[in-house]
Amino acid sequence: MSSEKVKLYNRLTLIVSFIVPTLVALLLFLKWNADKLIFDLRSPNFEPIILLENLPFAEPLKFLPPIYATTNGITAVLLIFAVIAIKNGNRKLHERLIKICIALSLLFLVLYIAYHITTDPTSFGGEGLIKYFYYFILISHILLSITVIPFVLFSYIRAITGDFVRHKKIAKITFPIWLYVAVTGVIVYLMIAPYYI
Repeated sequence: MSSEKVKLYNRLTLIVSFIVPTLVALLLFLKWNADKLIFDLRSPNFEPIILLENLPFAEPLKFLPPIYATTNGITAVLLIFAVIAIKNGNRKLHERLIKICIALSLLFLVLYIAYHITTDPTSFGGEGLIKYFYYFILISHILLSITVIPFVLFSYIRAITGDFVRHKKIAKITFPIWLYVAVTGVIVYLMIAPYYI
């Protein structure tokens, strides 16, 4: 592959790695309430702003958390199988599994945003040490989910451009972060599930 194309992929990776978390953060302040799209900072000194009205009526999508937690769980399992596949020399299977993991991660993102746009936030109700553990897992999950985006994309670009030496190098960093994000996504869901309304 030409160096110009690789440079283009690298630039796009950096742009996507910035835009995706930024958009997700902004989208979390949107609320599709009945037939209105509202921007709400959820601050006592901020009056919500109605962005759009007369939209199709939106019910809270309260059924989504176990579905997107399952996508995280499947991603974790498939990531492990992908590493086993490449260690056994099965590059085609490895590639297919990684593509499925990327698709599942994108599906998770869409479901996560859909849930949070239509449903009020849920507070964790645990007390004591479990509360600190939950917030440690949640915060590390969020920070690493942002961090892993460029790692996944650069790993993938290096593989599709045939730069397997550099792919292997970055994949050794990408895999544990991505696996941690996928596994902690399930843990966060299991810990907060009893508090869903």
